[in-house]
Amino acid sequence: MHKVTTIIFLSCIFLLGSIKISSQNPDIDLLQSINHTPSGFLRRYSKFISNTTTEVGAAAPVILGVVGYFKKDDEMFKNAIYTGVALAFDVAVTYGIKSAVNRPRPYITYPDLIDPQELLSSKSFPSGHTSYAFTAATAISLKYPRWYIIAPSYLWACSVGYSRMNLGVHYPSDVAAGALLGIGSAYITSKVNDWFWKKQNNKKLIGLQAYR
Repeated sequence: MHKVTTIIFLSCIFLLGSIKISSQNPDIDLLQSINHTPSGFLRRYSKFISNTTTEVGAAAPVILGVVGYFKKDDEMFKNAIYTGVALAFDVAVTYGIKSAVNRPRPYITYPDLIDPQELLSSKSFPSGHTSYAFTAATAISLKYPRWYIIAPSYLWACSVGYSRMNLGVHYPSDVAAGALLGIGSAYITSKVNDWFWKKQNNKKLIGLQAYR
């Protein structure tokens, strides 16, 4: 699990560093090539996968919480709380950064180069959809580090990131920063979560014995 997130984390840092070193031209050039992909399937897929972000991300803690409660699985119930807190933390940090950086959407800065499939009022940096998706994927993967959970989780998150560029609403650097932020939000919240329950002596919530 840690190898997967480390590879993604380092890849995003490399992409951000490369774009920064080379100025904004590679950022808009890469976006333009992705945005102008002629495939109708990719465009439809991007619209679909982008629209799943909020629902799929929010469903993760809800499903864990409901199943954990009815199965009397205290660990699963706590994982649901952790995942929900991680997502809330990510949203707060993401929109704080958006407000501070105040970067216009690419189709506003480059109206002649980018063909947007959505018109949004929020700012561009970082990608909120991407950070939310990577927070959910990382949080679930940290608590359930099995290949059949990690692989589809990160495939979905990466697809969300790609979709935001294909739809012309985010630069590659927005998406890379969003992925970093999402992974970081999940890891930070995980450490705080572990510390909190350790301080509470792993107190049970729904009728199971405390963890050892």
